[in-house]
This record gives sequence, C-alpha cells and structure tokens, in this order.
Amino acid sequence: MPDMDNKYGFTRMTISEFETWIPNQTIARTVNIVQQHHTWSPRYSNFEGNNHFAVQRGMKNHHVGTNGWSDIGQHLSIFPDGKLVTGRSFNRTPACIAGANSGCFCIENVGNFDKGNDQMTAEQADAVVRATAALLKKFGQTVPSKSNIVYHHWFDANGKKLYGKKAVKSCPGTAFFGGNKLEDFESGFLPLVRNAMQGVIVPPAQTTRWVVVTASRLNIRKGPSTATAKVIGLGPAEYGSILRVYKQQNGWLKISSSKNHWVYGRYTDDVVPVTVNTDESNGRTGPGMQYEVDATFDQGAPLFVYETSGSWSRVSEIHWIYSTLLDPR
Repeated sequence: MPDMDNKYGFTRMTISEFETWIPNQTIARTVNIVQQHHTWSPRYSNFEGNNHFAVQRGMKNHHVGTNGWSDIGQHLSIFPDGKLVTGRSFNRTPACIAGANSGCFCIENVGNFDKGNDQMTAEQADAVVRATAALLKKFGQTVPSKSNIVYHHWFDANGKKLYGKKAVKSCPGTAFFGGNKLEDFESGFLPLVRNAMQGVIVPPAQTTRWVVVTASRLNIRKGPSTATAKVIGLGPAEYGSILRVYKQQNGWLKISSSKNHWVYGRYTDDVVPVTVNTDESNGRTGPGMQYEVDATFDQGAPLFVYETSGSWSRVSEIHWIYSTLLDPR
C-alpha cells in the first residue's frame, strides 16, 4: 500500500511523513489549540486495515448529509494502524466542539475509547502524541498545556470549559491515555506530548500586527490587487479568522512571511494578542461585573483583544475579561 496517497480529496500518510509535511503547509488563520476527540463510531470493528479513505468518506457523508455541515468536521483523522488522513481544509475553522472551535485544530482518533471498548494500539497512540507535538510546533506553541490541548469532554453544550461538569460527551473517551478528566490529561497524555516536544525550537513570530476577518469570506490573492489571481488550494479566509500581517501596501495586507499571499485590509479589524495571567479568569457576556459569567479561561491561555470598554476587554464574539487579568504577548 503506497504511502502519502490521495483519494476523495483526502491525503493519507504515516506519522513520520506528517512530521516532515506539516511544517511546509500554509495555514493562513491563527491556530492556538489542538482538540482531541474519538470518533466513537466508526470503531475498530469498522477498520479493515486498508479502508482509511472509505471510512473518512463515510464520516464526511454523515457530517454533510445528516448534520448539515458544509464539510467533514475534523482536520485530521488518526487510524488504529497509526496512519493519518486529512479532512477539512486546515484553513477553515472545525465543526467539532459547539461554541469552542475558534482558533482550533481538530483531531479525530478513530475508535471508541470509552472503558470496555476499543483498546488503543501502540501505533495509534504514538501517532496521536507525535501529531499533537508536531502541530503545536507548527502553531508556535512551545509549552504544551491544558490551554493549547483540549478534550471535548471538558466543555458543556455551549462551549464553556468546565472540565467535565455538565459535559455533553465522554470524548475522547474515558480510557483515552488513562481517562478524559483533567487529572488524567495531566498525568497520562500531557507528559508524553512534553517529551515529544523536547528540543523543539519554535521561531518567534515575525509580525507585530494581527487582524481578524470581518467579511464572511475573504479571498487570499497572489498580490496586493484584485487583478491578481486567488491562491489555489488555500481558499478564502473565513469570518473570525485571525491573520498575521507581515507587510502593508495600498490597503492590502501580506499574511505570509514566506509566500506572496495578500488580503484586502478593508475587511479586517486590528486585534491585540494577550495572555491570561490568572487561573480560571471569568469571561462575561458584557463589559461589567453585572453580566453573566459564560466562560472561564486558564492561566497562559492565548487570546486576542478585539475592543475595550472602560476596564474591560472583549476577547471573543461575546466574552469580556477584566483587562488587568491580561498581559501582552
């Protein structure tokens, strides 16, 4: 069976190939978080050793035909034999945790990893750890933590991170690397990813400006003009995507340090990168203590400030944090 092959619009590869391939992929949107999921169904009994593409296409058909999504929900599926298959364009926000997909990359690990069901193979476990480490390196995250790796089980139906309280799913499984609770993550999965990250050197960002896309879809072109061609294969940047800016010219913004990729700046707003400086900082639905607490943010969580109002900063579509709880980064 050939490696690094393609079918149905998906690419299949080994973990070693992925580690070499991912650094060279262009992802226009800013990603800070890697989500971990299990498919629950399909399970190991549905994997025949060589039907990766058929299984991936089946998931896409379900997501599009049954769920009504525009594409398969996840960016990457990792199979029992350790092979990886691409899914949704990496440049698009995933459809994996309702209310908590912004700035995320979604991994679906094929199998049912609730206790008493599929027992993860050594090959798949190795691929899950190494793929997570490779993605964190790609996204400039030097220290793996609960802020940049998350489990679906930690969120409620509205995307609020409650670490299992009011969880809607057991995903990625009650036996996933020892369990799906925060303590299981910190004792079972996190040390493995940290070990895989040893010696990783992530170059500092070469930009001092960041913007958020305000149009529903913003074309990425090969030059600073509508007369230039659209970038093939990258697709438009979606509403809410955070882009790095490396150069400005006549109202256009260059969003890649190494490639000639441009967007029209009229359809963007400036945002400021910040980090949460206290654990479990409350995110409220408005700029004041009278507003409901609708989210909590971990210490070290990378966020962006969209606007300020008095002593408050808006860090998402609806969430505001008291500004002293944020540090520049």
